[in-house]
Amino acid sequence: MKIISRNSVFALLILTANTLFAQQKRKKYDVIVYGGTSAGVIAAFTAKQMGKSVLLVEPGIRIGGLSSGGLGYTDIGNKYAIKGLSLDFYRKVGQHYGNFEQWIFEPHVAENIFLQYLKRAKVKVLYSYRIIAAKKSKGMIRSVLLENAQHPTVKTNKVIYGKEFIDCSYEGDLMARAGVSYMVGREDNKQYNETYNGSQLREKHQFPDGIDPYTVPGEPNSGLVWGISNSALLPDGTGNKMVQSYNFRVCLSKDTTNSIPITKPDDYQPERYELLLRLMAKKPIKHIEDFMTTSSMPNRKTDINNNGPFSTDMIGMSHEYPETSYEHRQAILKAHENYTKGFFYFVGHDPRMPVEIRSEMLQYGYPKDEYLNTNHFTTQMYVREARRMIGEYVMTQANCQGKERVKDGIGMAAYTMDSHNAERIVVNGMVKNEGDVQIGGFGPYPISYRSIIPKSDECTNLFVPVCLSASHIAYGSIRMEPVFMMMGQAVAVAACLAIDHKVEVQHVDVKTLQFLLKTNPLADGSTPEILIDNDDATGIIINGNWKRAANADGCYGPSVLVNDSAKTEDYVRFTPDIVTAGGYNVYTYVNRVSGASSAITIFVNDGVKVNEVNINMKDIVVKGQTEGEWVSLGQYHFPTGKKGSVTIFAKKADGTVLADAVLFIPARK
Repeated sequence: MKIISRNSVFALLILTANTLFAQQKRKKYDVIVYGGTSAGVIAAFTAKQMGKSVLLVEPGIRIGGLSSGGLGYTDIGNKYAIKGLSLDFYRKVGQHYGNFEQWIFEPHVAENIFLQYLKRAKVKVLYSYRIIAAKKSKGMIRSVLLENAQHPTVKTNKVIYGKEFIDCSYEGDLMARAGVSYMVGREDNKQYNETYNGSQLREKHQFPDGIDPYTVPGEPNSGLVWGISNSALLPDGTGNKMVQSYNFRVCLSKDTTNSIPITKPDDYQPERYELLLRLMAKKPIKHIEDFMTTSSMPNRKTDINNNGPFSTDMIGMSHEYPETSYEHRQAILKAHENYTKGFFYFVGHDPRMPVEIRSEMLQYGYPKDEYLNTNHFTTQMYVREARRMIGEYVMTQANCQGKERVKDGIGMAAYTMDSHNAERIVVNGMVKNEGDVQIGGFGPYPISYRSIIPKSDECTNLFVPVCLSASHIAYGSIRMEPVFMMMGQAVAVAACLAIDHKVEVQHVDVKTLQFLLKTNPLADGSTPEILIDNDDATGIIINGNWKRAANADGCYGPSVLVNDSAKTEDYVRFTPDIVTAGGYNVYTYVNRVSGASSAITIFVNDGVKVNEVNINMKDIVVKGQTEGEWVSLGQYHFPTGKKGSVTIFAKKADGTVLADAVLFIPARK
């Protein structure tokens, strides 16, 4: 039998790929976006709006990624950080539900909004095709070879040529095939002078002491309970290839007219949930919310997420996912699906579960009006982290905490540095989780343009806005859907600049990019809204006893101004510089905090007369994850210049008055 070496096989694959590239009819686009995630949709829409020919390639059958795949309870951090089309998306969600903006939504609502973006810009979408090779010359990707993801053995491969490429996948598959450097796992703390990277044994989402890890309690020779690794605990901060756990953000329904029962899944194995029973024996559980988050969404639906030491996260089962084959990935996804469905079924049916818990779980079912083509269960696994590019600049813990602030920011992040557990092991004879980190307490910070482009000697026409260049712990703060959408918009504008000026992505003028993102935030040429925050250097006049509360819960931006003296003469005035005269809808950001005044007095000066507006805090209903909401002050006609203003007074207050931000939105005709 003739033995073929690995090098020979690789050479044969390259030869085959090159032959296919040569044989296919040339089809060239200005911009090719790979991955129909939320970032991918916004990137494709933006580039098309800017006059470029665009192809959006989605390996699956659904666009929107996690935003339409079950993560309906948006992880925000601080609303101040969200700009442009990302914010426009949440405004469109709000319009659907009859609100100004909304951050909690049903999966199909998100999908429909993403489809509306694509339809409006007439973006061509190629579904069910995935990348198998990228052809480069002189440091540039010239074309990509795609295979049919539904029928990979059928000869339906496509070769697509492009000028600029954007990898919006959660896995970074285009980036990897283009030969760009990347990282998988967790860096050692020493690498970037961090403190929360590498191996971390902490108390959050942790098993209490005393839970036996062995199949037969007290007998190590009986083997470990399912889901526990025999790996040894590494020293704190030690780098390793382990990837934080994945799960499904599952949409369930409590509406009996719009749900189907949760039935026993394929490959159901109740022994997989033994640790839940042992946890309950050690720490009694009263409600299902004690071991899984059930965030409420509209129409009696919920976004289910991990909570506690044993929940919907399939800990330790994601390590191979980033770099393995498509076939093995599908097996990993299926295992996660079976685990999740089995978890719900176990909680609702296993006789060892308390009857109250079973009854509570049986109130839920799969929603009839969601995921109609996949038996009402999402196909989008929560790939929290896969590959991370090692680009021109690496975002680190120092950026998150404001110790290092870049000047080439093209978007912001604001969420807690968040890592889920990476492994479940035995420590001192007890079962423990390792890897969970949740560190906050910092304000919004800019993301560097250099972190979304490769090194110049690796590729000069590729952008990576999702698997961007960041350390593990910094990525834990950046990896939020609103941020991905902002990055998608930024790279699309940058790609258009690269084409127009015939420059490499490393030579795009960042100041021009920043200017375009600010002056054309909706990519349609419309007049941009005017935001004045209390931290702005201009447009603010402060009179009286106001104190700055930095990073206060629910505040908009880095801080909020607080006044608890209730003096009549104390005020904060927000003065916009109106470039385009006309009608503007005016809003102020109201934060509900303990001890706040039940009423706020505000004067809106439209340049002609002063209008008094009184806000009754009892009428404010918080609809998002934060403690604040935009409250309408009405529509006014403002002349050009600085003739108008909004003034927040401390008079008539019976408690603390907050002055945070004011928004002027041009009235759309």
